[in-house]
Amino acid sequence: MDLEEAFQVVGEFGSHQKRMITVLVFLQIYMACQSMLIILVGAVPEYHIEPVTEGVDGDVTQSVKFTEDVNSIVTEWYLVKHQAYKVNLAGSLFFAGVLIGNVVFGPLSDKIGRKPVFLTGLFFEVLFGYGTALAPSYEAFAVSRLLVGVMNGGMALVCFVLTQEYVGKSYWAMTGTLTNMTFAVGISLFAALGYYVRPWRNLATAANCPGLLLFLLCVTLPESPRWLYSRGYTEKAEDILQDFALRNGKGRIVVKLRRASSSPNSSSPGVFQLVTHPVLRWRTVVLMYVWYACSLVYYGLTLNAGEDKGNRYLSVAMYGLVELPAYPLCMYFINKPWAGRRKSMANFLAFAGISCLLTMVVPVSGSLLSATSLALVGKLMVSAAFNIVYVYTSELYPTVIRNAGLGVCSMSCRVGGILAPFVPSMKSLHTSMPFMVFCLSGISAGCLGLLLPETLNKPAAETLDELHSPSYQRILEPQVRLLEEKHLTDHNEDDSD
Repeated sequence: MDLEEAFQVVGEFGSHQKRMITVLVFLQIYMACQSMLIILVGAVPEYHIEPVTEGVDGDVTQSVKFTEDVNSIVTEWYLVKHQAYKVNLAGSLFFAGVLIGNVVFGPLSDKIGRKPVFLTGLFFEVLFGYGTALAPSYEAFAVSRLLVGVMNGGMALVCFVLTQEYVGKSYWAMTGTLTNMTFAVGISLFAALGYYVRPWRNLATAANCPGLLLFLLCVTLPESPRWLYSRGYTEKAEDILQDFALRNGKGRIVVKLRRASSSPNSSSPGVFQLVTHPVLRWRTVVLMYVWYACSLVYYGLTLNAGEDKGNRYLSVAMYGLVELPAYPLCMYFINKPWAGRRKSMANFLAFAGISCLLTMVVPVSGSLLSATSLALVGKLMVSAAFNIVYVYTSELYPTVIRNAGLGVCSMSCRVGGILAPFVPSMKSLHTSMPFMVFCLSGISAGCLGLLLPETLNKPAAETLDELHSPSYQRILEPQVRLLEEKHLTDHNEDDSD
């Protein structure tokens, strides 16, 4: 039997898999706390500068007086005026680390396995997280945030893939959506934690402690049977699937998988396959732009929606809560045959772009239909698209190179996040320029995404060879199949030359 048939026999989403997915989903709350940490530990309170006369010569120096009762890295290391950039630098270092982790951990987990890479990343993220709380200086704090980002970026990627590979393909959309939704909930819970735990070192410690418990729970998780099968470890994959059946209450079931084309000693496909393989090259180019646009629009709208003054804890909570309606929306649409993954993603991106376009022609505030409300609607739409693209990308790449593909796409995503804060500065050219950039990015990414094949109710490829098999080629949309066949023909002609 093939792998999907085996999952149907042992249970696509049995009680044992539900317990494993629960652990991985709760891990998203921990990762959300680490991702949002700088927002509260780097809070800038109200302050004023007072002149101070010192010495017999009457030299006048300036002293910073904080008028708000806030304990943060700003108040401890006086990161104001010409030192204020260090707060944003610490946040940028974290996301730079996430980018590095995406690139390194993805291909590594495809080569040596999901579990060892995942556990290593989680262990060191917890370790470096405590380093953040105990940092004796800003420099040590900044280095710890970079290292936490590296581990967070790589570990989060593998964690998401595991939530997909432990269950049958028909449940991928549900587990992927649940993972992203829990991350949004984690942002709101972090805001609540910050409200009750005000000293920044205590907050950093409290936010990091759940990671230690979750690490101990994750040690008991098995290796991905899909990865084992894709690498040729068929017997080990069979053993894990039989254990799934036993723990799901189906008794002792003998699972005999069809031998995969890969062998344990064969070289694992690397990142270069995403460039050299004619089918994967086309998909990777399109997906990288879609991920980049999702990130650019998402973070850009977040910055614009967060301009209102008010309670910082409530603001952080709203950043998470506003995303929650997006997940049931995309769950409904991506499982409908008339919508599916491709059309749903394209339409949500287009609607996000249209919301940005309308933002330029309505007043900033003062009515129900305002620029602020439209920006939040745009964020809702792009959050749904972001969730879909995670699920969709994991279905478009074969198991043997799935993490490498997700890593490259996520790297493109981080580039969009890094550039997003600079887009508002384009107001100096024209007040509508930032929203025009977001509008064009969303609409163009939606249109380009329509060139990808639909994956709803279609079998997932396990190896690169399956991308060329006639049964797999028949599942592609006609216009996409013609494009990919053309790439295959050109590739074969180059080889013959």
